Amino acid sequence: MNPSTCTTPGSCLVGNALWGVFFAAVLLAGCSSGSMMDAGEATASSMPMLSTEAPSPDPRVGLGAGLFDAEEALWNLNKLSTTPPTEDFIGVTNSDLAFKDNYVFQGNYNGVMIWDVANPSAPELVVDYLCPASQSDVSVYGNLMFVSGEGTSGRLDCGTEGVDERVSEDRLRGIRIFDISDVRNPEYIHNVQTCRGSHTHSVLKDPDVDDKVWIYVSGSAGVRPEEELPGCSAATPDEDPNSALFRIEVIEVPLDAPEKAAIVSSPRIFEDLVAPPQHGMSPADLRIIAEAKANGAFTADIFGQERILSGRMLDMFATPFMEARGGGDMTAADSAAFREALPGIIEARFGNMNRNRSDGPAPGPTQCHDITLYPEVGLAGGACGGYGLLLDISDPANPWRMDAAADSNFSYWHSATFSNDGSKVLFTDEWGGGGQPKCREDDPYEWGANAHFTIEDGKLVFHSYYKLPAPQTNVENCVAHNGSMIPIPGREVFVQAWYQGGISVYDWTDINNPTEIAFHDRGPVDAETQGNGGSWSVYWYNGLIVSSEISRGLDIFELTPSGFVSENEIAAANTVQLDYLNAQGQPMYHWPMTFVLARAYVDQLERAQGLSMPRINAVRAALSKAEGQSGSARRATLTNLAADLDGSADHKVAMLVDTIRGLAS
Repeated sequence: MNPSTCTTPGSCLVGNALWGVFFAAVLLAGCSSGSMMDAGEATASSMPMLSTEAPSPDPRVGLGAGLFDAEEALWNLNKLSTTPPTEDFIGVTNSDLAFKDNYVFQGNYNGVMIWDVANPSAPELVVDYLCPASQSDVSVYGNLMFVSGEGTSGRLDCGTEGVDERVSEDRLRGIRIFDISDVRNPEYIHNVQTCRGSHTHSVLKDPDVDDKVWIYVSGSAGVRPEEELPGCSAATPDEDPNSALFRIEVIEVPLDAPEKAAIVSSPRIFEDLVAPPQHGMSPADLRIIAEAKANGAFTADIFGQERILSGRMLDMFATPFMEARGGGDMTAADSAAFREALPGIIEARFGNMNRNRSDGPAPGPTQCHDITLYPEVGLAGGACGGYGLLLDISDPANPWRMDAAADSNFSYWHSATFSNDGSKVLFTDEWGGGGQPKCREDDPYEWGANAHFTIEDGKLVFHSYYKLPAPQTNVENCVAHNGSMIPIPGREVFVQAWYQGGISVYDWTDINNPTEIAFHDRGPVDAETQGNGGSWSVYWYNGLIVSSEISRGLDIFELTPSGFVSENEIAAANTVQLDYLNAQGQPMYHWPMTFVLARAYVDQLERAQGLSMPRINAVRAALSKAEGQSGSARRATLTNLAADLDGSADHKVAMLVDTIRGLAS
């Protein structure tokens, strides 16, 4: 009798009980002096009954504000430490992270801080290397560290005085390369300049090539003058085939001579893409604009969207207008005249860029924001402004586009992450550019969310969205940002940064029903005005969940058992040990064959009711017995257990059987 065929509650109870007796009898019959279990062991306990209910009301709503003393909310995570930035870096934006051995490399617009997290409860500063350049996104491989520079103020000599000239031989825009053989004393050894700088970059280590790595450069700034870097052209490709637009750069780095690193190709992966569909303004944005206009603010239609003019943008238009009227403070008459003249001023300033094209659709993106490389499966996910791209990277120097997805619910495709087997990919949407509050209560769920796709015959097939479920305030910049997979075996669990929305851990194993399972959040940096803060990025690394907090420093967490994740699943995840990890270089997780891995699969079968409880208990008892044995007795116990479970149509049972056989061998 198979209990899955039961049709009434009573018959299921009887059937499950009989099945458990039958299963135990078979196991006993298959063993002699090394019997699989005795009667007492067959009653092994199940997982602790922990809640799967999210806290209500959500404790993230209404948290008190503060820079270093904001209120915090935590669910199914344990915070191990918060470490503030050092003196030269405090008050300056912390950016992305990289990992090597026990070290965390934290980018900052002023350089890089390197932390020793061997004791995650008390990280120790190894070095803070002062070398300003936005964004200072950082990666590592072997004894090398790579740092992005995009802004116009970065200097080749790492000086802090910036660069004022339009054209300067002192400017750095591209990739800096450091020797970190002595991690306490990074040595700046080389740089590779690019036409648009490096907003972010991705390091590709081909599994079959050991003497070099490749760096994919994503630069989203304007093209620098040719007088500063020969060969840089801002013309369209039809006007100049060497245009710096509509391409990425691929840098080849010889590991035995990194000072010879250079650009080897500039793949045009955006060919034939046109401007994607876009959504309008959210109810929250419309309300804010209406309130601003009622209070006398100036607004203008720029690139098809009404915007509030304030700060530098208002000065850009109002200052020359007032100078033309003789200068001085703006009077009521000046204000009325300026408001009437503003549409013409905008037209003169932006010209054709602010009008709909009459000669066909506008072109698509000219650059990617992030490119996540997954060399073990030969794929990359390009988050490229208006599109999500699927790339073939089997030839590292010559990636090519397999597919492109556009979505009117998406504003700015920002980053990508694959499932461990490479059959799925999620993309994040940086709606608002990271500087605006886009997680308000009346912002649409599908806007600024993650989008989940399966990869079918080389094509992206959409399934669902996930967005931070806790509404944030008007003073909290909140956006879907960077994260990584947590190696819980047999599942897709993602930890993600949301700027001032905090961090969220969610399960997307069922791609159509993503579910939040843990979170951490702080109150706003400032209760009255929007400040700069929150989690820029968060990654799992060797049992730790490490977050780069934009203003507050480095946060370190660990996942705790809950109704969503068992102690065995967390322990199995922590058997995965990486030598290094980069933000845009995804590793394939491999789990050692351990008893805790087998128990993790058993816990998952119990949670999903993939086996009856008598069978679950019998399997747990057999695993306990085998773990206490050795040699031929252990092999016999495990071999018999695998044989008894084999043949099930349940995929998770098959994974359990493979693990048991691995233990037996």
